[in-house]
Amino acid sequence: MWSLPDNVVPALLSLRGVGKSYAVPVLTGVDLDFRAGEVHALMGANGAGKSTLVRIVCGLTTADSGAMTLAGHPHAPGSRRAAEDAGVQVVLQELDLIETLSVAENLFLTRLPHRFGLLDRASLQARASRALALVGLEALDPRIPVAALGVGQRQLVEIAAALARDCRVLVLDEPTAALTAPEVERLFAHVRQLRDRGIAVLYISHRMEEIAGLADRVTVLRDGRVVGHGAVADMPRDAIMALMTGIAPAQALPVEHAIGDTAGTRAAATGEGRLRPGSGAQGRSATAPVALRVEHLRCGTAVRDVTFEVRRGEILGLSGLVGAGRTETLRAIFGADRPDAGHISVADGRPLRLRGPRDAVRAGLGMVPEDRQAHALLLPQSIRSNITLATLRQVSRARTWVDSALERRTAGDMATRLDVRGPGLEHRAEVLSGGNQQKVVLARWLLRECEVLLVDEPTRGIDAGATLAIHVVLRALAARGTALVIVSSELEELMALCDRIVVLASGRVTGSFSRGEWTQASLMAAAFAGPGVTS
Repeated sequence: MWSLPDNVVPALLSLRGVGKSYAVPVLTGVDLDFRAGEVHALMGANGAGKSTLVRIVCGLTTADSGAMTLAGHPHAPGSRRAAEDAGVQVVLQELDLIETLSVAENLFLTRLPHRFGLLDRASLQARASRALALVGLEALDPRIPVAALGVGQRQLVEIAAALARDCRVLVLDEPTAALTAPEVERLFAHVRQLRDRGIAVLYISHRMEEIAGLADRVTVLRDGRVVGHGAVADMPRDAIMALMTGIAPAQALPVEHAIGDTAGTRAAATGEGRLRPGSGAQGRSATAPVALRVEHLRCGTAVRDVTFEVRRGEILGLSGLVGAGRTETLRAIFGADRPDAGHISVADGRPLRLRGPRDAVRAGLGMVPEDRQAHALLLPQSIRSNITLATLRQVSRARTWVDSALERRTAGDMATRLDVRGPGLEHRAEVLSGGNQQKVVLARWLLRECEVLLVDEPTRGIDAGATLAIHVVLRALAARGTALVIVSSELEELMALCDRIVVLASGRVTGSFSRGEWTQASLMAAAFAGPGVTS
């Protein structure tokens, strides 16, 4: 009879052939084993399928194919509550706490103790104190509101809430994204204690130093497939990077399994032959006046020290992984979030005094946000009014009333220039496709003739044809002297569009590259840089 070697622990949670598709496959044939008393790291670049896998394990979505077992029994939770009842607890990157409720109430929100039909506060406080002790928060008063806690304490409260339930598998999704180095160390100490108690910990992180300091094993996903796994001690940083990017290192990978031909995807990974490189604006912009200078910008826990400048006619890319602070940096520059420290200046060095986005617009800045539907468009309003939203004075008479005929001509001309395709300018913006909605937002700032345009994920969720059209618009803006700062999760897009790329990690600049200097490997290495942690 076949048996496991003495040094191999049977899997507590197993996945076999798990697949999931939306418009395209997101996960394909994923096989994974998570063992009790082990920290198992899951790594992969943006879009590799990590979040989808976690959602399947935790009952937030269902797989299209494959099967899971938990302690030898089928595991197919139809909801997060069902997964929790089975012993699979998850702490997501976006904390799920209600600030106005107490710590104790958050810990047992769905299982509040009652006595004679009323909340049993004495029992609640006692149970909360025991739960907080599991994560080293014995001194925390469970009666205080969550709003009074720092980010690190909130993260530990989330973990305490998970451990207060029957916990056999704990999923931690980017738990250190908003933590300081000392808070990371405290969290790691508690995770090691959980491991020693026999809990299987599935740990998702982009930070190489965290994996080396905490995990026992690591699995790498790329394009929804498992491309390698092994003991952390046997997987050096360059081996993991090679598996994530598909670019083979100089030496063989010392892993248990290396799946697929990594060298064969080099062209796709570097963008060769897929997107036309930038038109060489760097030569024009290198000596142009500085349009925007950001110095030691800090904003909350996401933006900790960001410095860069962009010149007229230059396209500057901000690269980094999820949680690196890219979107938050743009929001702070535009005044959507109030910076805590640092200096922002425009044009000839004039300081930018921000009380809100209106001040940024008056200073010559525009912004295309990441979520165009939630933060850029008035979906129930007409396409016409969405295009002219930032230039109402230009289409008004005596600055008191909008000249409808002038507004229609102005919006129509801009819609024609950008090839906005829809049923007509008077129809609501919500009827447009994603690509045409993005063109409407760009048209708004083209009318405004901004000196600096901040663009967050310019082609997210749109098809290849619209992507190419938007790239053409962005290059045309740079050619006429506009300075652009572009955030994109697609390295290929940044490498095709930009004259320079600044890389962020943990809210700080970790690299700056000019066209011709960067490689995908160097950009990825900078993206994975971060504050060191000890083991």
